[in-house]
Amino acid sequence: MAAHLEPGAVDATWLTERLRAAGVLRDATVTAVSGEAVGVGMLGDSIRFAVTYDVEEGAPASFVGKFASTDPVSRETGKSFGLYEREVGFYRHLADTVAIRSPRCHFTEYDPADGTFALLLEDLGPARAGNQLTGCGVADAERAMEQAAALHGPRWNDASLRDHAFLDTTAARDFVVQAFPACLAEFHRRYDGVLEAEYMAVCDRYGALIGRAFDLPPTSFTLTHGDFRLDNMLFDARGGAVPLAVLDWQSPAIGLGAVDVAYFLGMALSVEDRRRHERHLLEFYLDRLRGYGVADYDYDALYRDYRLTLLSGVSTAVFASASTKRTERGDAMFLAMARGGCAQAIDCDALAVLG
Repeated sequence: MAAHLEPGAVDATWLTERLRAAGVLRDATVTAVSGEAVGVGMLGDSIRFAVTYDVEEGAPASFVGKFASTDPVSRETGKSFGLYEREVGFYRHLADTVAIRSPRCHFTEYDPADGTFALLLEDLGPARAGNQLTGCGVADAERAMEQAAALHGPRWNDASLRDHAFLDTTAARDFVVQAFPACLAEFHRRYDGVLEAEYMAVCDRYGALIGRAFDLPPTSFTLTHGDFRLDNMLFDARGGAVPLAVLDWQSPAIGLGAVDVAYFLGMALSVEDRRRHERHLLEFYLDRLRGYGVADYDYDALYRDYRLTLLSGVSTAVFASASTKRTERGDAMFLAMARGGCAQAIDCDALAVLG
């Protein structure tokens, strides 16, 4: 890992140089900085830096720095799939073109030689962090649907998205299809006898059909988040001034907006709440989407795309469990993802869409 892109490289001089380049500081100098780990990211390390200055210019008292994971397995996954490059690309080229609330970015750096990176982001605390393991209620789900629309609407069917090479996920997608059998075997090794048999059967059936998931013609396309789930969300951020902010932009892509909607609903809500409120939340999203001028996309089209993409949660659970460092929380999270996604697939007969 490039030494200047490690958390340990962040000192008063490092911060002063970058904050001045970003226009955050004029004449002030950082005199002291301390850091503490924050978040539960598996492919990146986030550090909150508390900062003091020699002159008061109204600069923030804290920032969040994000770096490549120190775990070699997770770091190699982030590098080989271009996840670090994509997060830097999002903040450099796309964040200002969409309405979704993400952290403001003051500094980006990416080293193509080893795939590592550094981001210096707005500290959105205090906030209520979303938790994948405990889930959320309908009110928070509505906020998430509002933010999904704020991401998708401004770039709906925008062909200029294809000008950004880092959004081309063809190679990564092909690799996932090829590697999925081995990942599924590891998923069985870890979770046979733990994950319910009916849900493991969905995983197996999806594994047999995964190639077809990418072959059906899309009805639309937009910019997608790719990992739109509670662990990547901050509610009531900045002490309540920001209703919801969305983090972790390592997986932006061009695709069906429904993939973010389906991924969230299958994993953030209990099975009972998702069944009870699914249509309402889909209609809520669609209504907010129309506020961005998307007028030629109706509920039937959305639900077709929803069924087509909702197995992405199952795919992520299987693939990521074999591609990141194994932890107790990781096991609990991947099992929760699989359970929610598989129940969603059964309820919506999603496998039938793939044949």
